[in-house]
Amino acid sequence: MINKSVYEEVLREYEELRDIAKKRLERKKQILYNKCNRLEEIDLELNLTGVKIAKIMLSKDKEKKEEYLKEINKYNEELKAEKKRLMLENGFSENYFQDIYNCRRCQDTGFIENIKCECFKQKIINKVYNMSNISEIIKTENFHTFNQEFYSKDFYDEDKNDISAFDNINNILKKVFLAIKEIDAKPFNFVFYGNPGVGKTFLCRCIAKELLDNAKTVIYTTAFQLFELFEKNKFGKETEKDILSKLDFILDADLLILDDLGTEFITSLSITELFNVINIRLLNRKSTVISTNLSPQKVKENYSTRIVSRLYGEYDMMKIYNNDIRIQKRFKQKV
Repeated sequence: MINKSVYEEVLREYEELRDIAKKRLERKKQILYNKCNRLEEIDLELNLTGVKIAKIMLSKDKEKKEEYLKEINKYNEELKAEKKRLMLENGFSENYFQDIYNCRRCQDTGFIENIKCECFKQKIINKVYNMSNISEIIKTENFHTFNQEFYSKDFYDEDKNDISAFDNINNILKKVFLAIKEIDAKPFNFVFYGNPGVGKTFLCRCIAKELLDNAKTVIYTTAFQLFELFEKNKFGKETEKDILSKLDFILDADLLILDDLGTEFITSLSITELFNVINIRLLNRKSTVISTNLSPQKVKENYSTRIVSRLYGEYDMMKIYNNDIRIQKRFKQKV
């Protein structure tokens, strides 16, 4: 159950978006009509279709009704074809009006045939999890800005000494791109592990951006934040509805990104709840990405056998290694 105030706030945002879209539409129409008056005449004719049909429906003559409806449909198709031709002749593409909405799927209503659009779900998630900061971060941390050149062609890891850091990250990227492409048919589960500063969090954010752009719901949370939620649920530090809505989203989002596993304070409660999240998302066929500085051995030492079994049995464990990229960037800026 979503908090009522959050739900209402999102609905108000959609009202504002529709107002903006309406003004944008009117501006674009005016530009169009100023260039070609006939286009305005065509739109007026098309807008009268509903009135024409209403008048026809009042007639008791069934044959005439069908005949008139066919005539109207034929006339409208001719008008649309003329409009398309005139727009192209005057330098306007067929997609001229498509960019007036933030979301083309629901046209900024939040709903498609009374079903919540993915953009609506994501807005709720962003508010519930205070993810607005992630929205800003992924503008600069995404696959367009991911630079493999920071990965050394001469750095070889002790566990994978037959492949350089550069080749290793490119192999990982290939797997990630394929997984994103096939997510509808085949959910993916990754664990990125390695030393601090090798790009694990950056890569997680890249994946988040890519799926958000493809209308998937994404929850991005650190292990510390997730385990804090478990504690609040256990000891009633938030209202029950708020907690349950957050937990529901964690289980149902298309993608859960759990960053920095191992930085949280580990308890028997956190281990139990982590297993539940991992297990339920696997059963629900939802994708999950986990990043951690812990080595596989440390993961085995810190977490239960059931968690380790799920991670090693169901997740693709990918080690990222390199010289510390943060230090490289800092040194490059100074130079």
